[in-house]
Amino acid sequence: MKNSALILTMLILLALVNWGCTSLEEEVLDESLTGSGQAETVSGVIAPAYGQISWVWRHTNYYGLQLLAADEAILPYRGGTDWFDGGKFMAVHQHQMTSGNDLIGDSWNELTKNISRAILAIEVLHPLSAEGDTEAREALHEMIALRAYLNILMLESWGVVFTKETSEEISELLRGQDAIDYIENDLLSVVDVINTDRGPGRITQNAVWGFLARLYLNSAVYRDPYGTSEFTTEDMNRVIEYTDNIINSGQYSLSSEYFDLFNDENISNPEIIFSLDQRGVLRREHSRWAYWSIAGSMFPRPEFTGADGTDGPAITSDFYQTWAEAYGDIDPAEADARFYQQNTMVPEELQNLTGMNTENDEDHFYCVDPLEFEMDRGVLRGVQWGPRKGPDGEFLTCDGGVRIYPVQQLKGNGPDRDIGYVNHVERVDFSNEGRLHNTGYRVSKYQFSRTSPNGNNFSSVDLVLMRLAEIYLMRAEAKLRSGDAAGALADVNTVRTARNARPDQTPAPLTAIDLDILFRERGFELYWEGFRRGDQIRFGKYEDTWVEKTSVDVSKRLFPIPQNAIDGASNVEGFLEQNQGY
Repeated sequence: MKNSALILTMLILLALVNWGCTSLEEEVLDESLTGSGQAETVSGVIAPAYGQISWVWRHTNYYGLQLLAADEAILPYRGGTDWFDGGKFMAVHQHQMTSGNDLIGDSWNELTKNISRAILAIEVLHPLSAEGDTEAREALHEMIALRAYLNILMLESWGVVFTKETSEEISELLRGQDAIDYIENDLLSVVDVINTDRGPGRITQNAVWGFLARLYLNSAVYRDPYGTSEFTTEDMNRVIEYTDNIINSGQYSLSSEYFDLFNDENISNPEIIFSLDQRGVLRREHSRWAYWSIAGSMFPRPEFTGADGTDGPAITSDFYQTWAEAYGDIDPAEADARFYQQNTMVPEELQNLTGMNTENDEDHFYCVDPLEFEMDRGVLRGVQWGPRKGPDGEFLTCDGGVRIYPVQQLKGNGPDRDIGYVNHVERVDFSNEGRLHNTGYRVSKYQFSRTSPNGNNFSSVDLVLMRLAEIYLMRAEAKLRSGDAAGALADVNTVRTARNARPDQTPAPLTAIDLDILFRERGFELYWEGFRRGDQIRFGKYEDTWVEKTSVDVSKRLFPIPQNAIDGASNVEGFLEQNQGY
């Protein structure tokens, strides 16, 4: 390990000791350092800070926490024991969280670790920048913006923000308006000087404008997380100003094919403003967002026999019904290009499975070149089609490549193994019947990488953290809350009608807009991207009931601060006070 990486590791450990609320376990990333001297130092300190974002947004960390606490996703223990994990996923979904919940604790630990890495980078870069090192100065701006972004995530979920300028300091904890002011000051201090174009995975000026817009869109909630949000004209004007800056920059455009946003090639997609670049810093990143939901017996990449799904979360029937109710008698798959993309072109003569089963369907397949196979995307319902393995564990082949069959239900630890085909049904809950491996419609938003070294262990698909559609929808909301319904309607329709790569499935423009419709539209556009929980709180819907969730406790708008974090900071009296209701 290079000296700069070793020094950085020591600094990280020192910072974590002084942080007082984070695990001391630390993995040193392969930073992929380039250059020499000061250039190496710069890349060596920012790579771990950027790289840690992947651990924050891991499926079983912050991303899973946001997904399962909302009404869009549910994760029962499949069959008998799969995904039980001490009941942590079910407790979050039911809003029965405790300060000992591992999903909450792991999310907190990875996020505070990321903040610590950003602070360390700032500490190293400050003197280099003062000496006139241009690369260090530009990197410093990014790290200050990254710290602010991460603190927004802390404020969103736990109602607290950490202030700390050096690794030797003890953090100060801020809440409410003080927290908002601190984040705003960080962002405003760099927005006029940060780079406008740094390449994939780097924070740019437009990303900072986006962070500021998010901050002010949610400021009413952040000021009073348990009360009725009061959206001020001043806050909404800020949102409009910041989103205008991005939209009017002309640097971005909406993707005509919705699912291209989540494909291998998304590194160059003109809609993406900020993403996690898995080709650069994170050369060994997993494809967790791709495989977490889909059937465990599904093999999306015929080149890799080990690339399968996990039978993780499904969408709730409540969230599915928002689509069904919006389009009435029309199947949402036919009405909205964001809901579904059919890629498995099953010949008509094979579509009728009457009388077919896994014992008599040996010849019931079609052939496809392995590199040409692509599973369906979006919301997956009914019988799924994909490669099938033979007794030797290899995919069955044919003259044209691999055989594509109805997918057999092979995984399971109970009656699941007798189901036959993977046939996703709408109902999913915590009952014996509702937790079987086939229950619940699944979401396949991210592509299984075609260009990675192996299926679901590596991915070349960047994780999207901010894109232009969100910017339009934030501006629409700010306009609507300010009384400009016409302007809001125009922005929403700009997003809807942009998805025109498949014209027959392009959603028709809306003729009217209100807060309920806007909330629905955000759900359609941004589903499974980690926004839904915050949206529900901001639109006053987080205390509603949905499948397996009956709690109406406003205290659950914030998660409990992990007890081990409170215990770890017990040497500083009153430093970490538990959130209300825990």
